[in-house]
Amino acid sequence: MTSPLQPQAKGSGISAHFPMGFVEFVAMIAGLMALNALAMDIMLPALPDIGSSLGVLRDNDRQAVLSVYMVGFGLGQFLIGSISDRFGRRSVLLSGLFVYIVTAGLCASAPSFELLLFARFAQGVASSVPRVITTSVVRDCYEGRRMASVMSLAMTVFMAVPVLAPSIGQLIVLAASWRFIFWFLTAYGIVITAWVVLRLPETLARERRRSISPRSVLNAFGQVLSDRYTVGYSLAGGLMFGAMFSFLLSAQQIFIDIFHLGRLFPLAFAAVALSISLSSFLNARLVGRLGMRRISHGAIVVFATLSLVSATLARLGLLSLAPFMVLLGGVMFLIGMIFSNFNAIAMEGQGKIAGTASSLIGSATTIIATAIGYTVGQMFDGTLVPLTTAHLTLSLLCLATIGITERGRYFRA
Repeated sequence: MTSPLQPQAKGSGISAHFPMGFVEFVAMIAGLMALNALAMDIMLPALPDIGSSLGVLRDNDRQAVLSVYMVGFGLGQFLIGSISDRFGRRSVLLSGLFVYIVTAGLCASAPSFELLLFARFAQGVASSVPRVITTSVVRDCYEGRRMASVMSLAMTVFMAVPVLAPSIGQLIVLAASWRFIFWFLTAYGIVITAWVVLRLPETLARERRRSISPRSVLNAFGQVLSDRYTVGYSLAGGLMFGAMFSFLLSAQQIFIDIFHLGRLFPLAFAAVALSISLSSFLNARLVGRLGMRRISHGAIVVFATLSLVSATLARLGLLSLAPFMVLLGGVMFLIGMIFSNFNAIAMEGQGKIAGTASSLIGSATTIIATAIGYTVGQMFDGTLVPLTTAHLTLSLLCLATIGITERGRYFRA
């Protein structure tokens, strides 16, 4: 019997990602996914320095370094999949990586906050390419529960990034200017690009490539948007991603302004991020036995329960650091159980147009999450009420969305 930790590629014989073995394939997918997470999380300790250096006085305004990046990240995904369905995964991925490297360098040398935001938007667009292509590549090679298992294993490796990234950012700003953070991103982009050039084959066979004519693209969009499960689970995934992004935008202010952790902020953030990594690993072990719906639906119910407790304590003024960390760690643990399964369910019926589907799903979830995160971040008022209330509201909306999508049948195999 195939181990859940060693899924086999579709078909028989040589895997679609030959010459890479399974372990290297998962590591590369995680490394590509990390381009986006690193560009977000390494920034967090540097926001005060960036604001001071470029004349941004309001703390909430500094969040734009993160939110404008996510806008580019969401919009950039829209057509990338269709382009990769026509020209293949490898060439499109390498083009995006090149732009990522260039824009990271532009961010490092930006003389004003406005130019930094422009470069960050462009970097977000570039980051959308590996986001779409990695999902498409995994779908080219795996399907169903095996795809969910691969994505969960990649998430387990990838989640080392948000655990370590704020500490790396903290060390950089302690030793040098915040601009060296972007030079670090430039170097990481160069390393990943070299790895792809040397080891990643083209995973989309020529006979499976699609025309990029407007009619063909519109037909593919119609196929994606007519699938109830793709649409429903994409919307639900956007709500859950929004819950995570809401915390991400407010994290620096929560841990420093409310709990006064100072330079210990990266450690607190790492503890929260570690919970997502652990849940992704556990999901990879369990999804083959229990199925994507049972795990993710159960996780949403528990998420809503923990969020209710958090919101109640926050409104009563009783949510000190220790219970907040426990409850937040639980919520983030559950997001790790939810998001990879939602994405796999949404992609399940889209094997013939995996690139287009990955684009639309990724763009939709990111834009939804960015709008939610920005709104909650701007509501930050020095208390935990906005974040905890948002988590409760989003979990209830997610439950309702899944109920409509599944026609009231929760937890089915």
